[in-house]
Amino acid sequence: MCGIVGYVGKRDATPLLLDGLKRLEYRGYDSGGIAVHTPDGIQIRKCMGRLTELEKDLTANALIGRPGIGHTRWATHGEPSQRNSHPHQAGAGEVIVVHNGIIENYQELKEQLRSAGHEFLSDTDTEVIPHLIQQELADGAASPDAAIRQALKKARGAYALGILFKDDPDKVYAARLGSPLIVGLGEDETFIASDVPAIVNQIQNVIYLNDGEIAILSPEGVAIQNLAGESIEPEIKPVDIAPEAAEMAGFETFMMKEIHEQPRVLRSLLEKHVDREDTVIVPEIGFSTDYFQQLRRIMIVSCGTAYHAAMYGKFLLEHLTGLAVETDLGSEFRYRSPRIESDTLFVAVSQSGETADTLASLRLAREKDCKVLSICNVPGSSLVRESDSVLFTEAGPEIGVASTKAYTAQLMAFGLLAIHIGRARGEISEETEQQLMKALRAVPNAIHYMLERADDIQAIADKHHDGPSALYLGRRFNYPTALEGALKNKEISYQHAEGYAAGEMKHGPIALINEYLPVICICTQTEDEVYEKMISNMKEVEARHGRIIAVATDGDKVVADFAEDIIYVPPIHEEFSPIVNVVALQLLAYYAAQARGTDIDKPRNLAKSVTVE
Repeated sequence: MCGIVGYVGKRDATPLLLDGLKRLEYRGYDSGGIAVHTPDGIQIRKCMGRLTELEKDLTANALIGRPGIGHTRWATHGEPSQRNSHPHQAGAGEVIVVHNGIIENYQELKEQLRSAGHEFLSDTDTEVIPHLIQQELADGAASPDAAIRQALKKARGAYALGILFKDDPDKVYAARLGSPLIVGLGEDETFIASDVPAIVNQIQNVIYLNDGEIAILSPEGVAIQNLAGESIEPEIKPVDIAPEAAEMAGFETFMMKEIHEQPRVLRSLLEKHVDREDTVIVPEIGFSTDYFQQLRRIMIVSCGTAYHAAMYGKFLLEHLTGLAVETDLGSEFRYRSPRIESDTLFVAVSQSGETADTLASLRLAREKDCKVLSICNVPGSSLVRESDSVLFTEAGPEIGVASTKAYTAQLMAFGLLAIHIGRARGEISEETEQQLMKALRAVPNAIHYMLERADDIQAIADKHHDGPSALYLGRRFNYPTALEGALKNKEISYQHAEGYAAGEMKHGPIALINEYLPVICICTQTEDEVYEKMISNMKEVEARHGRIIAVATDGDKVVADFAEDIIYVPPIHEEFSPIVNVVALQLLAYYAAQARGTDIDKPRNLAKSVTVE
């Protein structure tokens, strides 16, 4: 979950590395560091805390040279500290390494290396890598790339690596297994990075490294090889992200920018996948009508916020397709001996396409001969490359650690998928499809409506932000919305929050309710079959003096009789109400975090892309 950047070219490496690391800081911000070849040899600078600390150091003591590598850290092995910060080195700087991932057998390797005379200075798993490579050179490896290949054959786990050699001053080496890494191609210069936005302003084309590949960046260009030393012809792709997409564009935070981008993102998704007759068109899915008609089951696996999208997808798919649908967490799926047959469609959901647990679950599904459909935001990601088909959410770069636009795009993608499969299976008519599409088309404008009421939501957040805890309640399609609203609050405001199915409140959480507890109740469908049930749950909260914050439909006078505060949303079709309702909860969490003085874009202990298990 760390961020890596590297540079080979004619320019001074330090400002390019710093700029890339700033754009990657959402991947980790415990510490930062760079290593650069200078006229006086390789020099390393690293600092605890945010990159501003490293920048201050480099401003006071300039580091001029090329090539170089850099790193911003999210700690796994070893607490955040100066000695655990990357880059790490072996010996007197013969080999310098930055690393994203986890080396699972590092203790075993460390003992072997200590027996051979190596000394270690950190608590990290990463430090074994430069020592392994150094040992291979000492044992007679013919070249730096040969030493890397032989060393990595001994390492078990996941890695994305940037490597410098003291005696090879013109090159940067890179390797990938299970953690994302790209090679960026500019004019007479090359980069490595964990993600395209880090270097999008510097490159025109990109190579997505595959697992088991090593890249050698030199002034002459890029060479790719596998762990057997065989040359690989890279697939070069144009960069399809505009540089300004990774900028803040005048907003105070990336998260607020991304909240405001949601109407545009969802409109674009609809324009791509809906024709003038309001028929869903998803040719990239590639599965035939016959396949969907014979399908017996869908299994959706994901993690974190994407899991809440998966839960919504389960409710919607069951409702519109007549299929049995199951969801599971990627971190649990493969450890429960899942029973999945080859006639199951496996759906993997991930914003980054690099979520380690989701990828591992996908690979298990492939072993069971299941077809795999991924819902993903990042072309070229591991998830995309390992799936049979992909429904891209196309939300653009999401820099804020707490997901907003990627989540609502996933919900919209599930809406399109459910309608498509429902029609293929004959569960919904053409007329129903058109009615549903009309309702989906209303969603972006409804979100605009919510954004225009941001001041009202801020006033509610300012009133309730200082409590120790909050409870979120929802039913049916909006049960996942309650979970996601609570997660957003936890992530960025650090206020403890729990999301619950409202009908389960009596089975425990009701014990928490008192006159100090904010209870956020999602009750937006006045004509829905669960509306009266939700009102009953809210009355139970009122009877125990809980502080009710209702998310309710405009004109609902019933809720106004007993809710302390109300966030009004426009009338929207029940099936798609979560896409609008969650925006209200994103704003509520945002303003609570602002009132509590937290770092909204970079919450403590979190990182954007969870690439370790």
